[in-house]
Amino acid sequence: MKKLLVLMLTLVMALSCLTGCGEKEKEAVKAKVIEIDLTSEEYAFGVDKDQPELLEKANAFIAEIKSNGTFDEICNNYFGDGTPVAVKSAKFDESKDQLVVATNAAFEPFEYMQGEDYYGIDMEIAAKFAEYLGVELVIQNMDFDAVCLSVGQHKCDIAMAGLTVKPDREEYVTFTNSYYSASQKLIVKSTDTEFNACKTVADVEAILNAKDSSVKIGVQTGTTGQFYCEGDADWGFTGFKCTTVGYKNGALAVQDLLNKNIDYVIIDSAPAKCITESINEVQ
Repeated sequence: MKKLLVLMLTLVMALSCLTGCGEKEKEAVKAKVIEIDLTSEEYAFGVDKDQPELLEKANAFIAEIKSNGTFDEICNNYFGDGTPVAVKSAKFDESKDQLVVATNAAFEPFEYMQGEDYYGIDMEIAAKFAEYLGVELVIQNMDFDAVCLSVGQHKCDIAMAGLTVKPDREEYVTFTNSYYSASQKLIVKSTDTEFNACKTVADVEAILNAKDSSVKIGVQTGTTGQFYCEGDADWGFTGFKCTTVGYKNGALAVQDLLNKNIDYVIIDSAPAKCITESINEVQ
């Protein structure tokens, strides 16, 4: 009986050890951002081509909030010690004076949701812009690759979704003046050391150029990250031989990276930071 008890205790301890080791190994593998700018791009808002007066007002508003410190205050809510402000959407009503904003609320810190409330740099700007215009704010949340199209089809007045200024998008919208400079960043597993010695974008691209189609890079569908990986003549992106895997948002891509279904993720720098910090907290 004693021998049986000792054997059972030994088995329990062994299983506990294995479980503990497995948990430690899982905790050890997190996501990390390679702090090298892969691109240089500008964000702007996309306005309905048939509303030139709205474009004029939007440009005047952008100039105002950048000169009076309001834009810096909003950014401080997400990059500094400020507190993000909840933004609520009114219900769409054609009989009312409303600013209808198209967005993809899965792009923290520019636009995201908590419950029914919207948060993010763009969403706080949208709220202040509606106030500036003296109208109600209506936010319509959709897939990113439908944002410009919805404005082009006159279903929304303006696209505010961390939009990079790009010639092919000008088929659907007229861009305002730029309000934010951005870049793409590479995300890898914390155990991946092959990019540790990289100092420049050329160093990173040399490694990626050596990969073949068996290597998978996750991106948010319709974003600059996808164009960068697949190649884009307008931008001068030559692309890589790697297989590009599209996701509805960057968080899904990073989670799939940690699930070992893809090898890397390339997304915009600010969301890359927010997403990795958020996901790493729960790993």
